[in-house]
Amino acid sequence: MTQKPKPLSTIQVNGPIPAAQARSIIEESLREAILDGRLPCGTALRQQELADLFGVSRMPVREALRQLEAQSLLNVVQHKGAVVAPLINNDAVETYALRSVLESFALRLSIPLLDASDLALGAQYIEQLETETDHAQIAKLNRLFHMSLYHKAPNSRLLDLIEHELNEEERFLRFHLSSMGLGKLTQDDHRALLEAARAKDIDKAIALLELHLEKACITMRRYLEQQSNR
Repeated sequence: MTQKPKPLSTIQVNGPIPAAQARSIIEESLREAILDGRLPCGTALRQQELADLFGVSRMPVREALRQLEAQSLLNVVQHKGAVVAPLINNDAVETYALRSVLESFALRLSIPLLDASDLALGAQYIEQLETETDHAQIAKLNRLFHMSLYHKAPNSRLLDLIEHELNEEERFLRFHLSSMGLGKLTQDDHRALLEAARAKDIDKAIALLELHLEKACITMRRYLEQQSNR
């Protein structure tokens, strides 16, 4: 009987890792593997196994796992240690309500500081979303577009909270985008939001963002109800 490969075997490590970059490289490698499903929900990540894989001590591994836990990509479970977190849970609707508050505040702070390069980057993400068909890339581009409008907000804690929520949404959309009916249809919302930001019309941009998130929340609520009725 053929044994399935262990999840960690899907992570490629290219040569020795510089000590100064170990934590960030480990964090990014694990983050990508979680987001694209190579490390499925429930996978236990042992510090020593990771240290052996990356050829480092356990200290940068421990720090990387803490960062991923802070992003809600990992849970710490008794007797198992760090475990890849579930894709989504039933508080998703409440999470969207929280996102609306946080992202509206970040947008209000960020818009006055956005320059031409920020707006051009947002437009680039929209163009890519218009033609992209891979659900993993669509989910990633969606996150990047939103952060391109928020990232100038001079409140790092606020941005950390928002990116945390966007990370969760990205993971979920990678696996359920087609069944939820999301994707290309959202680009009209994104274009309108970008144009309001370009015009420095903060109130209009916030109203558009709230409507956009409310529509996504309704779609997710319906999807979760369908799943619970199966």
